[in-house]
Amino acid sequence: MNKRLLIVLLVLAPVIAGAALKLFNAESGSAAAGFKKLGIVRVEGEIFESESVVRQLQQMRSDNLIAGVLLRVNSPGGATAPSQEIYNAVSGYRGGDKPVVVSMGNVAASGGYYISAPATKIFADPGTLTGSIGVIMSFPIYKDLAKKIGVDMQTLKSGGFKDISNPYRAMTAEERVMLQQLLEDTHDQFIADVALSRSLNRDSLELIADGRIFTGRQAIKVGLVDTLGGYESALAYLRHITGLGPAARLVDKRETTIKMREWLYNEMMHVFPSLFRVFSPIGTYCLAVFG
Repeated sequence: MNKRLLIVLLVLAPVIAGAALKLFNAESGSAAAGFKKLGIVRVEGEIFESESVVRQLQQMRSDNLIAGVLLRVNSPGGATAPSQEIYNAVSGYRGGDKPVVVSMGNVAASGGYYISAPATKIFADPGTLTGSIGVIMSFPIYKDLAKKIGVDMQTLKSGGFKDISNPYRAMTAEERVMLQQLLEDTHDQFIADVALSRSLNRDSLELIADGRIFTGRQAIKVGLVDTLGGYESALAYLRHITGLGPAARLVDKRETTIKMREWLYNEMMHVFPSLFRVFSPIGTYCLAVFG
């Protein structure tokens, strides 16, 4: 190993060790602290991946110092599979001693509602847009445009349905039937999960599970939301049912990780600025490992 690289790694060791210890204490808490905390998990924007949210929920579920979780949802929905994975992670709290309270923001619709359904209690503002229990699939068709500008597409395939979303041709009747069946099956899963989580009669739920959206005030009337209230109301309720006072610490594991990354960067720049400038790739690698 290059001697200069070895020296830098030796200098880095105390900083990394300190960062790891601080991160552990910040996320898991010290057993000597002897007090409970509340966790917060944020789902913002479209749902196209679930790993980060699921990891946070699992960590908080296994952390004995976390008494309950506030799930802040501000999402119009997204892909089916990641929404189901987050739904399952929230469902994992059911039957346990840790409540999950949802605070809906501006919008918590489709997949945003899906992941909220298993919560202990759902709060929404009167003007929150929610519901939209439905499934959609769209394909662009620009065969006429391609023909107009002289573009032709030759497709080779090994199965009749392999190019089912080919935008250079119209969809066949058989393809339309197959895709509609796929959507119906996915919609059926959505309805079944919401009915189970919310203890709703399936027949009654199907009457409103046609993709329509509701305001928070309307959603209460059809059983999709429990009560009106914003972030602070949901947090106050969570503190009440967990028996924790207003001074209870709120832990955001995602934000803690980001802060630790920034703290490590600043510490390295402060401790050995000249070495960091010379060996910046090493510093970047260490930041990536802690992220």
